[in-house]
Amino acid sequence: LPPKRPLSGPTPPNPAPFSSTPTMKVAAALALLAGSAAAFAPSASRSSASSALSASFENEVGVQVPTGFFDPLNLLEGADQARFDRLRYVELKHGRIAQLAFLGQIVTRNGIHLGGSIDTAGHAFSSYPNGLAALFGPDAIPTAGIFQMLAFIGFLELKVMKDVKGTGEFPGDFRNGFLDFGWGSQSDEWKKSKRSIELNNGRAAMMGILGLMVHEKLGSVVPIVGQL
Repeated sequence: LPPKRPLSGPTPPNPAPFSSTPTMKVAAALALLAGSAAAFAPSASRSSASSALSASFENEVGVQVPTGFFDPLNLLEGADQARFDRLRYVELKHGRIAQLAFLGQIVTRNGIHLGGSIDTAGHAFSSYPNGLAALFGPDAIPTAGIFQMLAFIGFLELKVMKDVKGTGEFPGDFRNGFLDFGWGSQSDEWKKSKRSIELNNGRAAMMGILGLMVHEKLGSVVPIVGQL
């Protein structure tokens, strides 16, 4: 009888179905990466459509040097004209409120207040502090007075500060055929210039009133405004 094969000993390697050379490994990894990237890459038609929509807003009022078309949060990504008009309306409204707030800081901190009493108890307007301290803190306006101001603001928002007649030329046009001041007789270039000025002033005022609020909490002294 032939001798039995020993149970122990080296086992012959199985042939590998694929080559394990470094070159083939790199090629396989690149192929996998390319396939996964292609699965998540936007289509060319979708990218071109988004770019076309963004380009349509590059000539709108407010696109100015040095920033040009500035949309760092991509709020207009894939947006239509209605979306742009809504954002422009909100920007204008916030800018107008900020301009009034900044002017109010300058006026009241220079000692100019309304005459008379703010309530039936005989408290003068000048008896309350300026800035945020008029709303928050031990010497703030009473809660009933704040509610009255909020109610008045709500009335303006719902009934006055809007395009009541639907005749506005642009978002934020609240003339309603009443407060025109010769706007209709001016050239398109003049109108664009004035709208650009309002946008710039509103943007600056939004930054300005935010800065005043921060410096008030820090107790700083600001030129023109004074001690905060």
